[in-house]
Amino acid sequence: MAKPWQTIDKTDHGDNVLELRKRGDRDFLLLVNGRVLMNSSANRSEVALGEQACRLVAGRGQPRVLIGGLGMGFTLRAALDALPGSAQVVVAELDPVIVTWCRGPLAGLTQNAVWDPRVTVETDDVAAVIIGASLKGAKRFDAIIIDLYVGPGADTDPHYDPFYGSLALSTTAEALSAGGVFAIWGENPDTAFEQRLVAAGFTIERLRPGRGGLRHVVYVAKKKGA
Repeated sequence: MAKPWQTIDKTDHGDNVLELRKRGDRDFLLLVNGRVLMNSSANRSEVALGEQACRLVAGRGQPRVLIGGLGMGFTLRAALDALPGSAQVVVAELDPVIVTWCRGPLAGLTQNAVWDPRVTVETDDVAAVIIGASLKGAKRFDAIIIDLYVGPGADTDPHYDPFYGSLALSTTAEALSAGGVFAIWGENPDTAFEQRLVAAGFTIERLRPGRGGLRHVVYVAKKKGA
């Protein structure tokens, strides 16, 4: 008989109630308003996202990587495993309680990824971090990884969406170094988003990690350039 889920922490932001539940030693659920956003036993697309993006820039001298959204830390762990010791990884996470959980009860899932000396966590909107990196004279990223709870889809505003719209994609291209990588997690493939990526100057690869069960999509887009 399966053990019951137990709530080990909860935070109320007014419109959203964020909750962390645990069952046994290594089963965790992350919920918003009762809706499951992440399950610690289903992470293959998050692992593929971090791994596939970072292996393409791992050969650079000091690869600089931005990860938008911490979640349970699986994408960060995969990125770190693919990167050299000289890498610099910035994680932009809007909710500080997520960082607290990844440094506490969730830390064992990722071998303490958030504590890795290559990692800097910024409590900020990743869209704002990307805009900052796109400005003249700012330091660019070699890879930008977007691992948010909502990926591109039919409801995405094609022009003004802060992550997946055409304006945001042009800004992201500016925030990347030549030949830099932009990787995005999504629930399902989205042809319109793919077309916007190409229009923004990216070549794209669409992946569906794993076999059987729920298969999310991972986009690995490469900025054109030397």
